[in-house]
Amino acid sequence: MKKIFLGFIFIISTTAFAQYGYRDSNRIGIFFGANQCTLNTNNFETKPGMGWNAGLSMRGNFYNNWDMVYAIEFSENNFMVATKDLVSINEDVNYKMPSAQISLQLSYVCIENHLSIEFGPIVQLNGKLKTESENENNSITGTTVLTKDIEDISKFNCYPAAGITFGVKHVRLNISYQYGLMNTLGNLNNKYPNANFKGNTSMLNGNLIIYL
Repeated sequence: MKKIFLGFIFIISTTAFAQYGYRDSNRIGIFFGANQCTLNTNNFETKPGMGWNAGLSMRGNFYNNWDMVYAIEFSENNFMVATKDLVSINEDVNYKMPSAQISLQLSYVCIENHLSIEFGPIVQLNGKLKTESENENNSITGTTVLTKDIEDISKFNCYPAAGITFGVKHVRLNISYQYGLMNTLGNLNNKYPNANFKGNTSMLNGNLIIYL
């Protein structure tokens, strides 16, 4: 995580100085907000959960009405899985998925300093899923797999994303949607080769950006 952060700071710093004319829209933003994460899978029943985001971004002039937005984001994403406890009582177990993202978004400026539309790719690194210790031995409904058995998910994902940013010059709100192209549960097929686990994560994000 530390190397990713330092590398990102170097990239946005050099890019900022390379922008044509050093126009006013070249600025660094600090952002924080909330996300709703969904694990889309047919292997078991899931429900979306709420998490948080925080990070840094760099908005710079690209060409005419287009800006380029670079960002690094740290998140805790949550979703729930239907399980049964040791006495077969139904219980939704919450999974936390820590992650770090680096994104590169093209931004079409509809109204300068007030409204823009963004789209582009995101690369995400995932940590292991985390659950409460008292739920680790629950069985996932419809399977013989325990809650703790699906914690080692795939570490890498790519997301196409699209969103809208609106507000005033120094304070704006960004709302975006992203859908994971990679199989988040792919690692489990090495452990359970006959299970054919497949799941794609999607995120709805809302972040408040403060431009310096």
